[in-house]
Amino acid sequence: MFQLTTLRLASYRAHRLAAFNSSVVCCRSARALNSWTTSSCGPQKQRPQLTARSRHLSTSPSTADDSALSTKAPSSGDSQAEPVTYHGPLTQTFRRLKIFSLSSLGLSCIMTPFIFTVESSLPLSARIVLAMTALSTSSVSTALVGWSGASYVIDLQRLSPADNGGIEGIEMTTLTLTLKRLVTRVYDADFLVDTKRPFAKWALAQSVLLPPSKEDALMAVKGGAPGEEETIAETFNAAGEIVGRWIVKWENDGAGTCRGIGKVVRYFNVHEELL
Repeated sequence: MFQLTTLRLASYRAHRLAAFNSSVVCCRSARALNSWTTSSCGPQKQRPQLTARSRHLSTSPSTADDSALSTKAPSSGDSQAEPVTYHGPLTQTFRRLKIFSLSSLGLSCIMTPFIFTVESSLPLSARIVLAMTALSTSSVSTALVGWSGASYVIDLQRLSPADNGGIEGIEMTTLTLTLKRLVTRVYDADFLVDTKRPFAKWALAQSVLLPPSKEDALMAVKGGAPGEEETIAETFNAAGEIVGRWIVKWENDGAGTCRGIGKVVRYFNVHEELL
């Protein structure tokens, strides 16, 4: 009887000791989990919202060898432009036309050597003329497609005056012949004028003449001091790098002469009835 009691007491002590160790391990695990949760998922400082730097009519002088052309543009997530308000209805048409034109040019380049290798009764001079005709025709048609489609705007969105220094701007997206996107930001929509160029509706103004302050004070304040240069528009490539700028150089009495630096997109083809 005494031996049975001793065995029960030893079993009870072992059970209590195991329960105590288990509770200690669980407590430590709970503390570690709570510490990790607090450090990783606890309250954090709110991240500051990134905003696009306003570049409209910058007052800093621009030089011909402007090294800032390599500056990257703000990412799409940081841009303060409004959502896309216009989408070109002929976007897919121009896209397919460019693909077909490039494909035909590539096929012509590949097939031209066979004109000289295939056995035929044609003399060598006739083969040369035939090859040159095929290549020139395909090249000219591809160049025309690239020229006519380079100004077609596939997307357009407005730059809010609140985020653009109180001036309404426009951001337009076009496609190159190789279907690469070019984004042109016009920081002052008043510098967009009508154009008579084929396959284009708007163009960046070549020269401007602001009215006197007595007639239109809002327009008059946009002018700068004589000799001062200001950025009117910038073109960005698909990587967000600046590839061209449209700059105005102010003269006396609110007159200004504009010029381009780099590969800036100047002409834009839009469907005005859809705006």
